[in-house]
Amino acid sequence: MATLRFRALNLVDQRKPMPVTSSERRSEVFGRNVFGLEAMRATMSGDYFKKLQSAIKQGTPVERSVADAVAGAMKTWAMSKGATHYTHWFQPLTGATAEKHDSFFDLNSDGRPIENFKGSALVQQEPDASSFPSGGIRNTFEARGYTAWDPTSPAFIIETAGAKTLCIPTIFVAYTGEALDYKAPLLKSLVALERAALPICQYFDKDVQRVTTTLGIEQEYFLVDKALFSARPDLVMTGRTLFGHAPAKGQQLEDHYFGSIPPRVHAFMLEFEEEATKLGIPLRTRHNEVAPHQFECAPTFEDANLAIDHNQLLMDIMDRVADKHDFKVLLHEKPFAGVNGSGKHNNWALSTDTGVNLLSPGRKPKENLQFLAFFINTMKAVHQHADLLRASIASASNDHRLGANEAPPAIMSVFVGSQLSQVLDELERNAKLPLDKGDNLYLKLGIDKIPPILLDNTDRNRTSPFAFTGNKFEFRAVGSSANSSSSMTVLNAIVADQLETFRKEVDALIDGGRKKEMAIIDVLRQYVIDSKAIRFEGNGYSDEWKAEAASRGLSNVPTTPPALDAFVSEQSTELFSRLGIYSHVELHARHEILLEDYIKRVQIESRVMGDLAINHIIPTAVAYQNKLVQNVQGLRELGLDDEYTQVTVDSIKEISRRVATIKNTVGEMVDYRKVANKNEDTRERALMYSEKVRPLFDVIRRQVDKLELLVADEDWPLVKYRELLFLH
Repeated sequence: MATLRFRALNLVDQRKPMPVTSSERRSEVFGRNVFGLEAMRATMSGDYFKKLQSAIKQGTPVERSVADAVAGAMKTWAMSKGATHYTHWFQPLTGATAEKHDSFFDLNSDGRPIENFKGSALVQQEPDASSFPSGGIRNTFEARGYTAWDPTSPAFIIETAGAKTLCIPTIFVAYTGEALDYKAPLLKSLVALERAALPICQYFDKDVQRVTTTLGIEQEYFLVDKALFSARPDLVMTGRTLFGHAPAKGQQLEDHYFGSIPPRVHAFMLEFEEEATKLGIPLRTRHNEVAPHQFECAPTFEDANLAIDHNQLLMDIMDRVADKHDFKVLLHEKPFAGVNGSGKHNNWALSTDTGVNLLSPGRKPKENLQFLAFFINTMKAVHQHADLLRASIASASNDHRLGANEAPPAIMSVFVGSQLSQVLDELERNAKLPLDKGDNLYLKLGIDKIPPILLDNTDRNRTSPFAFTGNKFEFRAVGSSANSSSSMTVLNAIVADQLETFRKEVDALIDGGRKKEMAIIDVLRQYVIDSKAIRFEGNGYSDEWKAEAASRGLSNVPTTPPALDAFVSEQSTELFSRLGIYSHVELHARHEILLEDYIKRVQIESRVMGDLAINHIIPTAVAYQNKLVQNVQGLRELGLDDEYTQVTVDSIKEISRRVATIKNTVGEMVDYRKVANKNEDTRERALMYSEKVRPLFDVIRRQVDKLELLVADEDWPLVKYRELLFLH
């Protein structure tokens, strides 16, 4: 094992940056491998093109004749690019994407070979649904499931090992109709949010006919050399390092953040950005993140559905390109202890078809009142459904990250900045003002001051899970490996629910004779008061905040199994059912799937940890201990007394103590696992893994990491942190 480590180190020493050259401007290659508007216009008749665009804009089903026309055009375009196969590209509840490739090649009725792709194959396919997570919706013997075309997300071509495949974004549902993926509920939540937001917009502008959700997803990740990755069984099997003593230098000097990008990494970035650009992913930013060998990329804002498709695609592109550059991308939320974890910051906003960002204030009082309506309702939604929002980002891997090293805590709170807080406080304080002063009231509230605040002075709070950052809300608690659909579906749903409530309360006041503007202000003022507990501007990491949050009535659920209960509460079930996003069956199925995922991931980590400890670490420690014993014996044979041997004897004793603790704790961990596995209740089993099995990881790790400092470097089998984090 130690030989493997040094062989890997030798390979890293020989690495050189892979040259990446491109003479084309990014704008010239953008969307080259996407069946977008230009490709459609070039391959479809004008009539069918207009019908397709109309269906997409109106959210109506695509007619069969139009689907046939699209399929023919898509096949012509894809084959001109060299594609030989097509696939329905979907996002099952595994967290990864899935695809089953079919060839355009076919035989006609008289046996002659042809290339064929009909509208029926575009619109619907039937992959096996039995082996994907279903939470009991599908039994193993019930294999039927369907993928159905999502025309709002354009098809694209992926090239792997020289083969080109047309990928068609789709939803994935069971034979009985329940969603088995992330995309279908997301699309429903977008419809629900638009339906709720439109009447609010029309309080201010009757010309607004559409409201879309926009999203920009920042992606953090680590890179390690492929050879070093392969020499760490824990990284290969779990995506994170289960052992590893902190190096003398970590991120304390903060010299990696925004520093010069290493040449090999820069070459990797250039290539994956070019591949992403061809697929229409509008990447804008790249930089070093805070932790050693941690990086980030970020796109411009897009329609939320497309942004999430692009992020899922981006993770796959990064992984494939990294392999060419002898790197491995680590998307685990906490691959290394003691340094920053990785998140996926979701920048969320709402826009109208009249070109207005509803979370960006205008320069007129009326525009600012519209901004405050959506701003305050979003805060109220987070306050009302904080537990559900927490559940949406819960996972075994994200539990390691939340609450440390720039990751927000598990306590949901909203950061708005000091000056916007003053505006809200002013709105609250003016509760007793007479409300018949018309537009003068806006001035008394200070609302007219919002634009310069947002343009120049909006602060940021890295410890806040949900922060307003100028013209959008940034949900920072989403994990780096997550499919953002989960959190965005929940956010869309709770805001839609809150906007519906807001409209009913405002309309009731208007029906009672209240002026529209005054009615809106009345309701917003009460919301500011009701949701004040969710606003927090301080340090989310502090123990003081935990105590204060508890006094405010905010929940703090640091582990996944109890956090997931929010998905199946009566409140959540009623909300999702009423909005038409999840049925009761679908919610309980997802709860079951997420619990099973937690159990399996902790179980895998436990098994890998036990294997490494018993079969690699302990034998290494004992072998080194034998060398020390021989040293003591040799010294005594030379007649040297205990004064010269005591230090070595103390090391021998310490190794024995630590080896014994490791062996006993691993045995205890295995016993707890066996007991947990006998429990047929999934939630109880998950709680046992969380409360009994996982805490023992820290005990075992502490002993192994101390042994790393005791055993000679040349004998230690695992690649060390200083090598993983600083060699490239």
